[in-house]
Amino acid sequence: MAKEKSIYTCTDCGGTSVKWLGKCPHCNAWNTLIESAAESNAPVKNRFASLAKTAAVMRLGDIEATDMARTPTGLEELDRVLGGGVVEGGVVLIGGDPGIGKSTLLLQALDALQRAGAETLYVTGEESGAQVALRAQRLGLLGSQVKVLAEIQLDKIISTLNTTLPAIAVIDSIQTVYSDQLTSAPGSVAQVRECAAHLTRMAKASGVCIVLVGHVTKEGALAGPRVLEHMVDTVLYFEGDTHSSFRLVRAIKNRFGAVNEIGVFAMTEKGLKGVTNPSAIFLSQHSEPVPGSCVLVTLEGTRPMLVEIQALVDSGGPSPRRLSVGLDRDRLAMLLAVLHRHAGVACMDQDVFVNAVGGVRISEPAADLSVMLAITSSLRGKPLPKGFFAFGEVGLAGEVRPAPRGQERLKEAAKLGFSVAVVPKANAPKKPIEGLTIHAVERIEQAMEIVRSMG
Repeated sequence: MAKEKSIYTCTDCGGTSVKWLGKCPHCNAWNTLIESAAESNAPVKNRFASLAKTAAVMRLGDIEATDMARTPTGLEELDRVLGGGVVEGGVVLIGGDPGIGKSTLLLQALDALQRAGAETLYVTGEESGAQVALRAQRLGLLGSQVKVLAEIQLDKIISTLNTTLPAIAVIDSIQTVYSDQLTSAPGSVAQVRECAAHLTRMAKASGVCIVLVGHVTKEGALAGPRVLEHMVDTVLYFEGDTHSSFRLVRAIKNRFGAVNEIGVFAMTEKGLKGVTNPSAIFLSQHSEPVPGSCVLVTLEGTRPMLVEIQALVDSGGPSPRRLSVGLDRDRLAMLLAVLHRHAGVACMDQDVFVNAVGGVRISEPAADLSVMLAITSSLRGKPLPKGFFAFGEVGLAGEVRPAPRGQERLKEAAKLGFSVAVVPKANAPKKPIEGLTIHAVERIEQAMEIVRSMG
C-alpha cells in the first residue's frame, strides 16, 4: 500500500500545515499541531467509515432490542466486571501500572477461552513469542494452544485478524502499534488514535472481540488521546499496590454492563486467582475491638463489600494535620466541622489520620458516618462494640441521609456475622434481620448518643 502524506492540524483553530511547526501559523498557539493522514486523490477503502454499521432511519419503538450474547472468559471475577463475559464485536480497553498483571490476566483468560473451544489470538508488541511462552510456563499453562503473533505493524495485524477470525484477540499494547499512513512514532497521539480506530472498525465489521492493553501516565490516567476511551465499548482499570498480592479490576465505562463494578484478584505463583469473599481482605483481624476502628459496608458496582475504616486522633501542634488514605481529604475536613458543630466533638487542636484498610479507594458519601464514628472512638480512646458496623451520608446540617441499596448492605453484613448496626432511618428494614440489631438514626447527635451508651 502506498504511503500517504501527513498533514498537521491545529487543535485550537483547525488550521492545517504540511509540516510540523512549534507554533500554529494561523492562530499562533504553541504545540497544538497534531499529525493526521492527508486525503489522497485515490479513494481509500473504509478510511473514514463509521465505527458502527450504517442502517436506515427507523423509529426507536420499531427497533427490536436484543440481548448481547456473552462468552464467559472462565475467570469469574473478570466476567463480573465485563458484565457476564466478552461480547461479539466488543472492544475493551484495559489500563494499569507496569507490572500490575495486565498481560498475566489476559493470557489466563485467553487460555481458558481456548480450552473452552473459542479461537483466540494474542498479539504482542512488547515481548517476543518466547517471552510469552515463558510466562505461560510460569503460570502453569502447559500445552496451551493460544495463537501468538509478535507484530506491531497495523496492516499485518488486521490482515492476520481477517485471516484467522478469532473469537477474541488481545493487542498488547496499543501504544506499540503503528500505521504506515503516519510518519510519527508508535505511541504518539496520532498513531494511537488512528490504530485504535482501525481496530475498532475491524471488530465491529467482523464480530471479533478485541482487547486493547493501554499504558498509563504518572497520574494513573490512560495514556494517549481521551478520544480513545470514547471510542471503545468498555474501559477497565487495573488497580493495586505492587507490594500487595491483591489486585482490583474496575469498570469505568461499560456499554454492556454496570460501571464501577469491581473484580478482586490475588496474585499467586500460578497467576491471578479470583477472590470470592473480598470483604476478608479489607477487614483487619483484631482479637479484641480497638479504638479508632469502624466497619463500613460500601457498595462497589452491584457488590456490597465490608471495609474497615481506621482513624487516629493525636495531639497536634499549632497547625494540626488532616490526612486521609483511600478517602477524600476535603470531605474529611467537612466531616470534622460537622462533628464539632452538631455533635460537640472538637478536633481543632488534634492531628487526624484516616485510612481505608487494604488499599481500597472509597468515593461514595455513605462512608461519612463510619468515618465520624471511627474518629470519635479514637478521640475518646474507647472501642466500638464487637460486630459493629455503620453506613450513611452526613449533611452539613447534621442530618444522616440514606445510602442506596441499604437492604443489600445489611444482609451482607449479617451474612458475615456482624450483629450491631447504626444506619440512616430511611435504610431501616421493615422486617427484622435475624441476628442483627439495627439502630436507625436521623441526625449525627443520635448516632453519637447511641455509641456512647454502648461504651
